[in-house]
Amino acid sequence: MAVAPEERTASERARSPRRSRLHLPHRAWAVAGVTFLAMIAAAAFRSSTGVLIEPVEAEFGWTRTWTSGAVSLNLLLFGLTAPFAAALMERFGVRRVASLALCTVAAGTALTLVMTQVWQLLLLWGVVIGLGTGSIALVLGAIVAGRWFEERRGLVMGVFSAGSATGQLIVLPPVAYLATHAGWRWAAAVTSVLALLLAPLVYAVMRDWPSDVGLAPYGAAPPVEGLPAMDLPPPAAARTGAIGVLRQVARAPAFWVLAGTFFVCGWSTNGLIQTHLIPAAHDHGMPATTAASLLALVGVFDMIGTVASGWLSDRVDPRLLLLAYYGLRGLSLLGFPALLGPHVDPPLMLFIVFYGLDWVATVPPTVVLVRQWFGAERAGVVFGWVFASHMIGGSIAAVFAGYLRETSGAYTSSFLTAGGLCLVAAVAIVLLPRRVAA
Repeated sequence: MAVAPEERTASERARSPRRSRLHLPHRAWAVAGVTFLAMIAAAAFRSSTGVLIEPVEAEFGWTRTWTSGAVSLNLLLFGLTAPFAAALMERFGVRRVASLALCTVAAGTALTLVMTQVWQLLLLWGVVIGLGTGSIALVLGAIVAGRWFEERRGLVMGVFSAGSATGQLIVLPPVAYLATHAGWRWAAAVTSVLALLLAPLVYAVMRDWPSDVGLAPYGAAPPVEGLPAMDLPPPAAARTGAIGVLRQVARAPAFWVLAGTFFVCGWSTNGLIQTHLIPAAHDHGMPATTAASLLALVGVFDMIGTVASGWLSDRVDPRLLLLAYYGLRGLSLLGFPALLGPHVDPPLMLFIVFYGLDWVATVPPTVVLVRQWFGAERAGVVFGWVFASHMIGGSIAAVFAGYLRETSGAYTSSFLTAGGLCLVAAVAIVLLPRRVAA
């Protein structure tokens, strides 16, 4: 009986002959392409729930506490799913898990069309879509980049990171337009259909390992035919699972430095700027539509900055890059309250451009450091836990900034707190010793 490529053992993969590529581009680029599309889709589907809050409230009469609670649950599960999704990818294959996750997102979004009770909103928006999108978040990109690319790994991870972050921001205007002019159900239906169409494409193109199609990773030496088969053990992540890997790496101070600095990254991006920039600008007399356009502009410049960060991560000590990213971000946040006003002045535009370039530029060097410190076998799951800390930081910051705004009447202290945390992160990353890649 034939065995599917993704079900073969490590020994069988080691014996796989190299197929003729007929001078075609390396298969890694096709795999990277569908990974990029899946990550953009995951980001878009997750962030679209925030746009649909007001139309759903208007139809069902549900309070902001319930709707924002569903979005908060979505955000939290989006992050906490990552390490477990990475372990499942090690056990059952990237191809299967990513395709199933897209089908889950499609089903969860489609079922919102017939929901009538608030518990259904919490289940679908919070749990189903949160788990589905979390399974194809940055951890998917980290695994694909690590397995399929020996060269250009940092650049590819930069492209993946940019797609994930930019997808959350640039999708908001078209989804909002569709929800306003055609109704929120049309917006939900379109996102559901897109996820359903993308699932078979990912399944057709994606492969778990380059050796499944007789290739070496891009930039690596091709596999040598005729060598005796090696009895390779399964990856550490597949043997121990997400919790087991966490127990192993939690003893290393480097893990807490990387998780802690990424916590600050989530605090100062998703939690503060993405959630509260629009209301903060509106407090100073700026129209909400103008503030939303500024946030979308952050997404545009994020694409440039994160791809450039990936390119630099292949050439520069990642600790120095993170020192610059966190340090400059902290200084910009300390001065940001003075820039807010009813109009978009040049200093404010400069902040928007810089923050876009810096938005998730931290991801590629962080992925490099995770691989250096914890090895290729565990890198996917370890980065999953680091990414979870990013989303936990974002969740706490969203609530914290809202509380400070309600009690003090302004966002000033929220921006100052975030700026201070970024400066602490910059110091912490400098204290991380240099380590040779595993």
